[in-house]
Amino acid sequence: MLKIALTGADGLVGSRVVELLKNDFEFIPLPQAEMDITNIDQINTFLKNINFDIFLHLAAYTNVLGAETNKELCYKINRDGTKNVFDVVKSKGKKFIYVSTDFVFDGNNPPYFEDSTPNPAGVYANSKYQGEKVIGSESIIVRIAYPYRAAFETKRDFFRTFKTYLEQKKPLTMITDSRMTPTFIDDIAYGLKYLFNNYFSGIFHLVGSQSYSPFEAALLIAEKFDLDKALIGKTTFEEYIKNKPGLPKLADIRSRKNNFYKTKSFSEGLEEIKKQL
Repeated sequence: MLKIALTGADGLVGSRVVELLKNDFEFIPLPQAEMDITNIDQINTFLKNINFDIFLHLAAYTNVLGAETNKELCYKINRDGTKNVFDVVKSKGKKFIYVSTDFVFDGNNPPYFEDSTPNPAGVYANSKYQGEKVIGSESIIVRIAYPYRAAFETKRDFFRTFKTYLEQKKPLTMITDSRMTPTFIDDIAYGLKYLFNNYFSGIFHLVGSQSYSPFEAALLIAEKFDLDKALIGKTTFEEYIKNKPGLPKLADIRSRKNNFYKTKSFSEGLEEIKKQL
């Protein structure tokens, strides 16, 4: 059985990956409290006696707006922390998978594929792209976009945020002129399963099969869960980002290389979530 060491095992994506694949792989979670990725000495000490085949790096600073005022911390985690972990894993001769984001694209020239040239806008986006550059072509880079799942107490995703607003009869004002690619986290897990078992370096987009404007996504949530569509209003991207520095346009991100796992559309993902709830 392959041994997968990973950061971010208690996060939104990582916890579901472990939950779904725990019978297929031996996961070795690396707790943040014991291994600070910004401290290379701690990483060396912690990984020295751990035997693993693949290192999955999920841990990241993910507060997009907060990154604009916490620039140093964001780069320290997303760029420097990634380099620290990668260098130690590489020195052990082990395989490495870095989970990145659709935010590496500025959203101005969609759609974006694996061979599209990144042009990050904002601190968070640039820090994640700098992490990609650290990895280079020697390992696997997996870009994901707007991950969502049925339940997770520690952190909300966009789906559960929208759903909660509508359940509480709160109005939503949603962008109509920019598109995102919602990605069911279960699909990310099963896509990673294939890459664990069939490891080859490169960039892969593990994203949903269809893009939507946030307005369209909110309407789908209302439709699937019998909520009031009248609560959902419209706005433009330019109006939405006023007083939100560092927030790029949404990136319509797609894949030409994922011919190994069929991901769901947002509509299909919501149907699966209804079964899980």
